Amino acid sequence: MQDIEINGTIIKPGEHKKLILNTYQLHTKTTIEIPVHVYRSNVEGPTMLLSSGMHGDETNGIEILRKIVAHDDMQHLKRGTVIAIPVINIVSFLYGSRDLPDGRDLNRCFPGNKNGSLGSRIAYDLMKHIIPLIDFGVDFHTGGAKINNYPQIRCVYSFPENVALAEKFSPPLIIDSSYREGTFRKEAAKKNKAILVYEGGESLRFDYNAINEGVNGCLRLMKEYGMIDTDVPPNPCVKITKGTWVRAKMAGLFHFNKANGSYVDKNELLGVICNPYGDIEAKVLASISGYVVGVNNQPVVNEGDALVHLGSTE
Repeated sequence: MQDIEINGTIIKPGEHKKLILNTYQLHTKTTIEIPVHVYRSNVEGPTMLLSSGMHGDETNGIEILRKIVAHDDMQHLKRGTVIAIPVINIVSFLYGSRDLPDGRDLNRCFPGNKNGSLGSRIAYDLMKHIIPLIDFGVDFHTGGAKINNYPQIRCVYSFPENVALAEKFSPPLIIDSSYREGTFRKEAAKKNKAILVYEGGESLRFDYNAINEGVNGCLRLMKEYGMIDTDVPPNPCVKITKGTWVRAKMAGLFHFNKANGSYVDKNELLGVICNPYGDIEAKVLASISGYVVGVNNQPVVNEGDALVHLGSTE
């Protein structure tokens, strides 16, 4: 096995090193750093990236990677290499916000520019120092503000290797999701590096089911490639081919009466919207038969708001 190098730091086979991807300076002259864990076996094998905290409020993904880097098996890899970046967007994590201080979404800044904005510089460093080293990876995300996503892997079904990777991870749901411009996974795909996106839970709120599913998925993936020996329970997964949002037909207080991840039939009652003065109630019905992929947990909704994300297997 050859040595690998990240931003001037050499990591030899059999070593575990914590290094800094790069340093960036804020307007207060405060220096921020992006820590990276690298775990290497002495035996040849795949190089896997695990990353989280692309958005600073996505705490479930950060907790998943905290548990992974603390796992005993990481210190004794049977083969291959794991690169783990628990918090990519350090500055937004400090602020507890989704976006960077200049309002940019880091996951729309790729492939980046070493002389560009803060987000563009971080994206550039990931593309330059990390992507060339890996074979595949999983990028951990969380639903947006008040959106609770049921644990799911998003990948592009037209690329069979991505689907095979998702099946090895084996989350409850696998969703066909096309690439978006400026994202980490699209730019990685241009370099023939498969990056899966894991979504689970709600921003700034721990969801232990989503966290446990994410941890077990990582361990399954490593077990499938012979990187660890730990037994991980199998997990049946459902492949979603298309989805739609059920939207509010009136404003008011939304009461959801189904479980996230459950299967519903078309026209089945999902919940009700009540007028706060008690004299109006509107039923919210499923527009298709399928699985509840995500739920808007905000109780006060306006007409047209997205309420329930449904995914179909047909």
